Amino acid sequence: MFHGSLFHDPSRIMQGTGPRKVALSHPSSKETSQASHPQRLPGSTASTAAGGGRASLAMGGASQPSLQQGKHAQLRSFTAIHPSHFRLPNQPGSLQIMTMLRILITGLSCLLIGSSLHAAEPIKVGLIGLDTSHVIAFTRILNDSSHPDHVPGARVIAAFKGGSPDVESSRTRIDRFTSQLENEFGIKLIPSISELCHTVDAILLESVDGRPHLAQAREVIRSGKPLFIDKPVAGSLRDALEIYRLAQEANVPCFSSSSYRFYPSLKALQQADIGTVRGAISYGPCHLEPHHPDLYWYGVHPTEALFTILGTGCLEVSRIKTPETDVVSGRWTEDRTGVLYGLRTGRTPHKVIAFGEKGVAEQGSGGGYAPLVQEIVEFFQTKQPPVSMEETIEMFAFMEAADESHRQGGKPVLIADLIRQHGGSWFLSP
Repeated sequence: MFHGSLFHDPSRIMQGTGPRKVALSHPSSKETSQASHPQRLPGSTASTAAGGGRASLAMGGASQPSLQQGKHAQLRSFTAIHPSHFRLPNQPGSLQIMTMLRILITGLSCLLIGSSLHAAEPIKVGLIGLDTSHVIAFTRILNDSSHPDHVPGARVIAAFKGGSPDVESSRTRIDRFTSQLENEFGIKLIPSISELCHTVDAILLESVDGRPHLAQAREVIRSGKPLFIDKPVAGSLRDALEIYRLAQEANVPCFSSSSYRFYPSLKALQQADIGTVRGAISYGPCHLEPHHPDLYWYGVHPTEALFTILGTGCLEVSRIKTPETDVVSGRWTEDRTGVLYGLRTGRTPHKVIAFGEKGVAEQGSGGGYAPLVQEIVEFFQTKQPPVSMEETIEMFAFMEAADESHRQGGKPVLIADLIRQHGGSWFLSP
């Protein structure tokens, strides 16, 4: 179990003997996903026809099922071949061997075609919570093959409406987004989450309000379906810990992320030749919503970008808050530092500046949802989360610690103590 030996004895980490998770070199999660993702083998009508002809010769002229009759009929025909078919009368041994090889080649062709057809079937995706613009953006990227950012491999087919009447951005938009999904994309509304889980292969939990995420995720985890949870992962650190505890206990693949993490510009910054990263500043939007911890609503975006560069290992957090800005400072292991600068007025651009042993690098411009959607599809296919439980929980602890520091007049708050206070002793166990 993690997992929190990072916090169990910080001095061990400072000496370079801590857990793997605090390494400054962060391998690409996409490389891990690609290493475990099987290659798809496209079928070939020509080779199937040739294989079918050879099988007919070997079986005394019995015709093979066509591709149109389905891969299952082909496989039944192949497995029905009796060993006696290998021995043809009045033929020399070499010809019999050639016949056997043709039969084997035909059978392998059928198996590969069947595997290819199965792999080509898009994953059926269900939405939970239709009160965010993400449901429109993600569905368009997945379902519209003519879209310039189209990501193949999955398709949204059904949804559970959800909604939070006491959150303005939910109450004022949910009916419009629901109608658009039904009329533009033909998405079927399902009356319950449990029924939705029986209808689809994987779930996008999109409710804009983080508070119902625990109850909604609990039903998905009970079904065993892979689960992506849009930001914020929950409405509190306690709920976030419980979601991951339940998923880990049930062995259900689960991850959460802001789209910022996978922007090409941020990926490029990770590859910048500045030596070992010693610190970073991330600035971006930080608008507030009264039902959530201050940074959970929009501050999660620049916070995710900060953790993308620094990774895990944050030990303590302090915060200065004004009506227009937030300045949240963190101390990481090995004397690394990170600063979040949250903006609430005027334009709210975003950028990360990384400070390395050999130089300084800044994030470029540009971004979009497609890279995140691509990661989600690969996650549904491989069941391998591109963002670890440890990093997500530590990130939300960082944001909750910022609120606690503000309540204490800006005093530093220890991440490990906060996680323990919110029911995360299991997470901190060595």
